[in-house]
This record gives sequence, structure tokens and C-alpha cells, in this order.
Amino acid sequence: MSKFLNPVGVLMTALMLIAATLSPSFAEHPKMVMAGDIKIEKAWTRATPNGAKAGGAFVTLTNQGEAADRLIDAKSDVAKNVEIHEMNMTDGVMNMQQLEAGLEIKPGETVELKPGSFHIMMMGLNQTIKVDEMISITLVFEEAGDVDVMFPAAPLGAPAMDHNNH
Repeated sequence: MSKFLNPVGVLMTALMLIAATLSPSFAEHPKMVMAGDIKIEKAWTRATPNGAKAGGAFVTLTNQGEAADRLIDAKSDVAKNVEIHEMNMTDGVMNMQQLEAGLEIKPGETVELKPGSFHIMMMGLNQTIKVDEMISITLVFEEAGDVDVMFPAAPLGAPAMDHNNH
């Protein structure tokens, strides 16, 4: 072995290459996607227990344009129905309802879809969502059109996802 090769460095490089090939999903997950003037980032979902019929997905949307746009629909092969929902408290009771007219994103505005607030609701799940699995959801905007976004799955019950690692 050459006196210039550091055995620990060689081992670490080999381990990093192996890890990258065993778990490519996060390496391939873009941190940001554009749909027209809408910047889409911090997409994530939660793992679900076996047999779960519903799950939520979350994302941050920023309108970088000069006109309002609307998230009007979402679609995914993992669920029979995917809807844009809002949760709020009314008289001490948590209510969830579909946003029939979609979710407006005004010019210069950032809207965070997150647990306990606006979110994407996947109903009639066709599969269990597993930790670190990537779920494809097509977001449909009134002006910007359709865009496919990959949503990595955080652990069951996670309040948020750490996006620094992918």
C-alpha cells in the first residue's frame, strides 16, 4: 500500500459509496422543484401503520410570480383519493375539511402545508407507506399546471422532517 493512502479514508469512502447505492432515494430527492412561478420544497409524508386507510403529505409552496395561483388538486397511485385539506379548531374541536376551491398562493406568499393545518390527504391507501420510502404525488396548480413531486416518508408520527440530510 502506498504511503500516501490513508486506510481509514479509503474505508470511509468505500462505506459512503456502498451506502449511496443501498439507499438512493434520498440522494435522488431534489430539495426544490418549480412549477411555473411556484417553488415547491420541503415535501414529506409520514410512514403509516399496516392496514392504515389514510395518510397525510406536507410541503412548502412559495409563489415567486406576480399573479396568484391555486393548488387545486393532487393525485397519487398510492391512494384512491387525494385531496387538499385544512384542519382548524372550532369551539375546542379539531375539524378537517376539503378545500373545494383549492388553496390560494398569493404573489410573494409562502404557504406551508403541515400537520394540524393545510395538508394533502391521501385516502384509501393502496399500500403501507414505509419509513424512507419515496411517494410520488402529482400536484395540480390552476396556472402552473401539473408537477410530479417526490415525498420521502418520515417515521410514523413525526411532527416534521429534517430536510438537511437529503
